[in-house]
Amino acid sequence: MEWQVASFSQLDSYTLYAMLQLRVDVFVVEQNCPYPELDNKDLDPQTRHILLKKGDKILAYARVLAPGVSYEHNPALGRICVSQTARRLALGRGLMDKALAVASSCWPDQEIRISAQCYLQRFYESFGFVACSEPYLEDNIPHLEMIRPVVAAQN
Repeated sequence: MEWQVASFSQLDSYTLYAMLQLRVDVFVVEQNCPYPELDNKDLDPQTRHILLKKGDKILAYARVLAPGVSYEHNPALGRICVSQTARRLALGRGLMDKALAVASSCWPDQEIRISAQCYLQRFYESFGFVACSEPYLEDNIPHLEMIRPVVAAQN
């Protein structure tokens, strides 16, 4: 297994296909939620796609978005998912660690935001995120906005 961090223009067509297939499989098919998967945020030149690949398969994926793309003043994480066949491998924690490292590297000293599905609140809290909204429906799934305060550098 290998991690890949890439901008949209760096993705080859097979990787792009596998990435979109995973996202549709998880968010549209598995969660039975028709929504506009292609939202133009992937195309932003500052967006970073985090992929965990095993051969030509993508096992885990997240995207890191620049300030102004999802939230006016903060970078954001989104489309965080692990393939249904790989969920028992505990890849979610590694995926979050990688995504947070990329976001902190690209936009140091900035809070990071997510729109989290409510059932994952405790998972995201384990990474330092705190809820900053009441629950709301996004594509008919309960979500809440969460923010991760700036983590001070350890000396």
